[in-house]
Amino acid sequence: MKLTNDIVVEKAKKIGFDLIGFVRADELKEESHHLKEWLAKGFQAGMEYMERNIDKRKDVSLILPEAKSIISLAVNYYTGKKHSNQKGKGKLSRYAWGKDYHLIIWEMLKALESELKDADPSFKSKSYVDTGPVMDKAWAVKSGIGWMGKHSNIINRNYGSWFFIASIITNYEFDYSNTIPGFCGSCTACIDACPTKAIVQPYVVDSNKCISYLTIENKGGISSEYSDRFDNWLFGCDVCQDVCPWNQKFSQSSRITEFQPVNEQTELDLSEILAMENPDFKNRFAESPVLRTKLKGLKRNAKYLLKGRYDMRNIIKM
Repeated sequence: MKLTNDIVVEKAKKIGFDLIGFVRADELKEESHHLKEWLAKGFQAGMEYMERNIDKRKDVSLILPEAKSIISLAVNYYTGKKHSNQKGKGKLSRYAWGKDYHLIIWEMLKALESELKDADPSFKSKSYVDTGPVMDKAWAVKSGIGWMGKHSNIINRNYGSWFFIASIITNYEFDYSNTIPGFCGSCTACIDACPTKAIVQPYVVDSNKCISYLTIENKGGISSEYSDRFDNWLFGCDVCQDVCPWNQKFSQSSRITEFQPVNEQTELDLSEILAMENPDFKNRFAESPVLRTKLKGLKRNAKYLLKGRYDMRNIIKM
């Protein structure tokens, strides 16, 4: 069977993908140039992996030699739940309320690629969910899924920006989608609201200042200069998306129940985190994105929220 856009879209939506776009697998010359500029300014902070495989990020044929197209896919994870902002608790970013999206989307991609290959055995592919050298956001924009907001997240007119992105590199040719214009206009809500002023200019985030980076990817301490700006964010931060008018008006609940908060928890008790032992941590967060920061990282964050300032080396035994 010859695969068409309609066949791929039908199968993808049945599996659970909400947005599907198609784009020719051309080199990302402009995007890779911007990436190099961003890296040259040190905005990647401690994320050294961003400095690797620039050639593959630019040219996906170095990943799949037969590459002709990218199928860009998005999965809505918005649940409609809210943070309670209770005293003594630390807030979790919405994406970390339920099961780790990698585990969910990897299975969805596996199912979709299997169905497409069953339909046409000549179909070849390689897929990623932000864990490989692929510029998922760039492909999402080029495929017409949405436009890049000034907070650097992709925005869609029907879903806002509460969605995960995946990419399938394939040897197949399709009818390619049209890009859509940006609809942020003169709005600077995300820039104005960022607690640590990490959005240093439209579309550019300095990870060194970003609460999401500081509480998750960061392996060191957290500067005392931000001690009064964290607003009880224990793991990640949603401020730039919370204030976005597109999210306030157009967010809709996900079809995937596994994104719902585990035990209805959108926040964690800070004293319980400090008393937690590693086996308990691994058991509680076995399939959660929170596992990424490890217990010592989560305790660091809890202590930072409770005490405002500290040197991690003097408090957490490595």
